[in-house]
Amino acid sequence: MTEADRVPAGVNPNVPSVARMYDYYLGGRDNFAADREAAEKMIEIGRRMGNDARQIALANRGFLGRAVRMLAEAGVRQFVDIGAGLPTQDNVHQVARRHAPGSRVVYVDNDPIVLTHARALLARERDVIAMEGDLRDPDAILDDPRVTAHLDLSRPYAVLLVAVLHFIPDDAEAARITARVRERLRPGGHLVLSHLYAGDAADDVTHAGQRVYSGTTSGGLARRDYDQIASFLDGLELLGPGVVPVADWTPDASPDGKYDLIRSGILAGVGRAPNSHG
Repeated sequence: MTEADRVPAGVNPNVPSVARMYDYYLGGRDNFAADREAAEKMIEIGRRMGNDARQIALANRGFLGRAVRMLAEAGVRQFVDIGAGLPTQDNVHQVARRHAPGSRVVYVDNDPIVLTHARALLARERDVIAMEGDLRDPDAILDDPRVTAHLDLSRPYAVLLVAVLHFIPDDAEAARITARVRERLRPGGHLVLSHLYAGDAADDVTHAGQRVYSGTTSGGLARRDYDQIASFLDGLELLGPGVVPVADWTPDASPDGKYDLIRSGILAGVGRAPNSHG
């Protein structure tokens, strides 16, 4: 089967997709030539920053698994993964059910190929659904009848925004999105977040990365500093070590540890809605 044979209706394989680029970073095969070309450009830009884009992607995936495991073991049974990306090994529903059988998951993405693969994978899954949705409108996602039929949003649930918010270039819009997600959480609910971090990368290098992503389905890439990223979890009780590089985030890590925040990469954090939250 050629690449042309694998293109779903309505998909332009000549426009790089952030989900398929991420799949390429992780060593997957669900990507096209345009995705690989754009990803290789980002890998080269990463080298100029002293980073390995593939290793950062793998570290981000590892953070996701550790965070979901922690929440499942703590009693969370409902997960909404926005910007879920292409299915790979140890997906959210697999990790959650391994540690908490009966966990229910909603995968949300706006990429038709992601949805095609997810629905094929989940065809026989009773506790998992995949649906199209726009990160820019979290209310439309959480109020969607498919979500309200699948989850009991009067009870605690976790929203996952993992390596997706940096594709919202406008700072005010990113702040609005996360504020609304926090407002919708029930007491005991959680926000799991990771975000690209500029660190000490030179302007010309980060601008080169932004140019690559401006030609993708996302339309752009945000450069944000530590304080901006940490502010997306304002008002929540930070778990584990707080907001740290993805490779350093583990549930039992000390919040007083010393972490290298100079180099660029991805920062991660998990916040819990306090019991007084209404």
